[in-house]
Amino acid sequence: MDGEPVNKKRRTTPDVAQGEPATLAGESTADALLLPANGNPADTAAATAAPALTTNGNESQATDSQPTPLDQVPDEDHAAPPSTAAGAHAKPLSALFKAKTPSPKKKRVPGGKPLTRVGSNLREDNKENFTELLARLNQDNAIEEQEKWARPAAPKLNPQRDGIVFQQIDIEEHTAAGGAPTIRAFGVTQKGNSVLLHVKGFLPYFWVAAPRGFTNSDCLPLMEHLNTAHFNGGRPISNVTLANKRSLWGYKGDSVSPFIRVEVVDTKQYPKVRNAFERGEVQFKDYFDGSSLMTFESNIAYTLRFMIDHHILGMNWLELKPGRWEHSKSPVSNCQYELECQHNDLISHAAEGDWSGVAPLRILSFDIECAGRKGIFPEAEIDPVIQIANMVTRQGDSKPFIRNIFTLNTCAHIVGSEVLEFKREQDLLSKWRAFVEEVDPDLIIGYNTSQFDIPYLMDRAKALRVTDFPFFGRLKGVKTEVKETHFSSKAYGTRDSKETNMDGRLQLDILQVMQRDYKLRSYTLNSVCAHFLGEQKEDVHHSVITDLQNGNAESRRRLAVYCLKDAYLPQRLMDKLMCFINYIEMARVTGIPFNYLLSRGQQIKVISQLYRQALKTGYVIPALKQEGSDEQYEGATVLEPEQGYYDVPIATLDFASLYPSIMQAHNLCYTTLLDARIAQTLGLREDEDYVKTPNGDLFVKEHKRKGLLPTVLQDLLSARKRARAELKQEKDPFKRAVLDGRQLALKISANSVYGFTGATIGKLPCLPISMSTTAYGRQMIDTTKKEVEGRYNTANGYDYDATVIYGDTDSVMIRFGCPDLETAMKLGAEAAEYVTSKFIKPIKLEFEKVYFPYLLISKKRYAGLYWTKPDKYDKMDTKGIETVRRDNCRLVVTVIDTCLRKMLIERDVKGAENYAKQVISDLLQNKVDLSQLVITKALAKADYAAKQAHVELAERMKKRDAGSAPAMGDRVAYVIIKGTKDARAYEKSEDPLYVLENNIPIDTKYYLENQLSKPLMRIFEPIMGERASSLPRFHLPLRRTDNACLSVAGDHTRTVTIIAPTSGGLMSFAVKRVTCLGCKTPLKPNALNQAVCNNCRPKTAELHAKQVALTSQAETAFARLWTQCQRCQGSLHQDVLCTSKDCPIFYMRKKAQKEAVDSVATLQRSDGQTSSTSRKTSTRLPSTKPSLRNKPKLFSLSKPIRAKKFEGGSLSSAEA
Repeated sequence: MDGEPVNKKRRTTPDVAQGEPATLAGESTADALLLPANGNPADTAAATAAPALTTNGNESQATDSQPTPLDQVPDEDHAAPPSTAAGAHAKPLSALFKAKTPSPKKKRVPGGKPLTRVGSNLREDNKENFTELLARLNQDNAIEEQEKWARPAAPKLNPQRDGIVFQQIDIEEHTAAGGAPTIRAFGVTQKGNSVLLHVKGFLPYFWVAAPRGFTNSDCLPLMEHLNTAHFNGGRPISNVTLANKRSLWGYKGDSVSPFIRVEVVDTKQYPKVRNAFERGEVQFKDYFDGSSLMTFESNIAYTLRFMIDHHILGMNWLELKPGRWEHSKSPVSNCQYELECQHNDLISHAAEGDWSGVAPLRILSFDIECAGRKGIFPEAEIDPVIQIANMVTRQGDSKPFIRNIFTLNTCAHIVGSEVLEFKREQDLLSKWRAFVEEVDPDLIIGYNTSQFDIPYLMDRAKALRVTDFPFFGRLKGVKTEVKETHFSSKAYGTRDSKETNMDGRLQLDILQVMQRDYKLRSYTLNSVCAHFLGEQKEDVHHSVITDLQNGNAESRRRLAVYCLKDAYLPQRLMDKLMCFINYIEMARVTGIPFNYLLSRGQQIKVISQLYRQALKTGYVIPALKQEGSDEQYEGATVLEPEQGYYDVPIATLDFASLYPSIMQAHNLCYTTLLDARIAQTLGLREDEDYVKTPNGDLFVKEHKRKGLLPTVLQDLLSARKRARAELKQEKDPFKRAVLDGRQLALKISANSVYGFTGATIGKLPCLPISMSTTAYGRQMIDTTKKEVEGRYNTANGYDYDATVIYGDTDSVMIRFGCPDLETAMKLGAEAAEYVTSKFIKPIKLEFEKVYFPYLLISKKRYAGLYWTKPDKYDKMDTKGIETVRRDNCRLVVTVIDTCLRKMLIERDVKGAENYAKQVISDLLQNKVDLSQLVITKALAKADYAAKQAHVELAERMKKRDAGSAPAMGDRVAYVIIKGTKDARAYEKSEDPLYVLENNIPIDTKYYLENQLSKPLMRIFEPIMGERASSLPRFHLPLRRTDNACLSVAGDHTRTVTIIAPTSGGLMSFAVKRVTCLGCKTPLKPNALNQAVCNNCRPKTAELHAKQVALTSQAETAFARLWTQCQRCQGSLHQDVLCTSKDCPIFYMRKKAQKEAVDSVATLQRSDGQTSSTSRKTSTRLPSTKPSLRNKPKLFSLSKPIRAKKFEGGSLSSAEA
């Protein structure tokens, strides 16, 4: 039947949703009759009597095995055969027939003949009953199939008797009939039922300063005038009132002023009403003469205005009391409850205590696979969607309760997952949409789903004319559409993105989370999982996916397993990093809707908090025009570092929340900013009533008026202190995660307030606040240095003179001179307490750590062993050094990290020097693996002032294959190849895989001079000092500083020369030159089958034996890497298809593969010329692109190669 799956192979795991075991893979309704549910012998006999039915041509088999628990699903390599045991839903056969089932044994009647044996044949009068029963069970099974994915049934509620409490997850604006605005709040109850609440009666408004003489009696005439004069009697303005308020901007004494509140009933007319005041179009009596007026709070979104006025936070709990709500008369959604209420009947609970929990939200993580054409990235208009994998989890659970995959064509059974097969792609898409509607997820996640998966599905359904597909929201009939967006934020960077409307559902693209919150070298799913989960995944190139799909059920099963893992990994990443919980707490702390967190920057978070505090204290906030300013201000102080290597403890003192504490201590705020003329008018006195900041600005002191920003900061930091205290006492893991996410969100929120005031292109910039804050910060660093050095010296009885060797924004590094850690820690704690007493509360200097030893290279560049306890160091800490920078190749990171460890941990400077020389030698002799030379840089914008290597490469890659070329926001991986003498670096950038496949030589000199030399010099010079000049120097010294020269030239700089093109283009490499195996003399062009020249012919046998050994080594190296990749992919019996460019082993494998193929080809030439020695290759290696049909025969190794060896150990590919 069209639209139904070809075959449903149901998972062998318990149905967690219903709390009962699920039916099994490949089980039909009739299959459920084959085994009893309760073990009754009579039922068993009846079961054996029933005929075995088949599904899709496969005979169902009965077994006594039980359903496999989800957490005990075996690995793919050791998977048990699929179980077909009947689930608990199967009823005893004897209970299903009208007539009793006869006993299987013969019984004699006294004086009579034996009764007829029934056996496996049913009596005639039961056949009709059996047919009816089978039809009924098929119908029941279809209902069960639908219900197993659905939410729990929703109990009926009586509006007059019952209340309702739910966690709102999404709040949006809606315009009702007539233009009246309403709020739609989607949410979930504690029992997991979905809710849509329509909130009515709340109108948007703004404020205007009332002119002198304006009274309450003028409000109604003004409203009538506005409706008549500007809107032809349309009456968009519903009310005008008068209230006493204060403007947020500037201190003008304690007096309040009258402000006019204008309420607008039609949101479409709201901008026009506001503009009428701002443009001076309002003329009313003598009050408004046509002059332009500033409006207040007119530029805030209606949804956020509603949340602020009703004290609603993002993702908090809402309550409706009995009698305060009613069922919606015209439901518009698929939610289980659809309710209506008036806005003043809604109760909002602060996210604290019992109200800090999270509802059992349903989370759908999915991934799709498409069958593209060779060399072309999939296009939705042409290339089909062949698989969609789904994992559904409840918030708080560790395992999915639904694991399934929708496949086009047949697919072999997958242990622990349900396989749904479809003949037509249209049916696959249509049924997947129905699946999403049935599961009804609250949160949809994936990896790059917002940019690729969802838009592709939409475009594909459109191309196939699947008209019922683009409806994924909870509102009936509202079409889901994808639109292009451009996101720009100073904190998060710039990127082009796509947004998809799914009303009532949250979307969280884990790729965007990674890009916003973490600085990584690469953002591919494989690289991110390796970094955070410590494991890698098979990365199948899009060109291979079509081959797998066009194979058989087993090859499609391999693709399905790959797809299922890609659907599960985003869920694991989200759980591991707690990003969903952290985002929930950030929404609660800042008071903004959850979807703002990914679509908006930092400013909206501060604005929300500022408006909330203003509402409490009677302030109104001016709606300033966003006009950028070129005005710059001086940043924080960085004391000039005393560069060097310190083999004594260096104590580090840090200011706790420096900028927030400065703003609190000195009462820096919009509301306390004082004009000099007003100070004189009000008779205020400097230092008593107000302070003059080091920047020259004036702010009143707290006893005159406490600022709004200091109040916001105090609330945030106090809440964080409480959260951390609760975190220490809490034992429940989930509650601990919530509290930890909350304290982190509070910290980030407090630190962002300073940046908000300094954003010249923003909602409410105020440079006097930001400039004064940094000025105080510079002053405090200088004061700390002065106080420490003035107290801790020999003149005051201490053994040594303390020296502040470096100060960086909010921390200072102090050398007390003592040789032991305990004394340094004691003095550090004492100094922190002493200096804190010199500052105004709540400014606090804290002792946190000691560095020993400590390498201070320059401003914001240092490294050292990090100690918090004297008995053992915590870690090696680095800042600004190449170990943490992403714009260097892996070689630099590995070399610098190893050298630092030898210097700081092993205290072996000579060993570090020798190691650096060895790496340089390997580099120049082309022994370093290509994976160590890959550089990654972000493609941040389309146009750069100067040509960049990664940008030019992206353009070249686009010409080769537009589908797989990097897009804006991606990080581009490249290497520098040899070019012409005067070639620029951007002309020599190339894709690493392209380099391997085409055997293009690397520019090792570029890597030595532009990547490796400067970082090495930076870490060696402070340590070696004058001794650096004693190192052997040859023709290539890199740098001289203070007569100290560390040369990376010498015996270790001998190179292996590879011919580079002498003119533009790389076609000079295309000429195939055959050389002699002995003397490497070029052979004649027609000597392709010749191995040696005439001079070396006497040594043919010797050279042949040598080539046999080399070929064997090459084959062994490739076999080891191949086996390692097989272990990573989870099977030793399948070809390796992985093409992960983030994995070092991938490049090693490709290189070893090419070397082995070339070596075999050379050996075949030698075989043709050798008569005394004949060797047939024992190993058939795959081509440079793995084939699905020709699996290579590989050597068996007792000890496979380990991935760690290539990441952190030897850099030489020769050792592979």
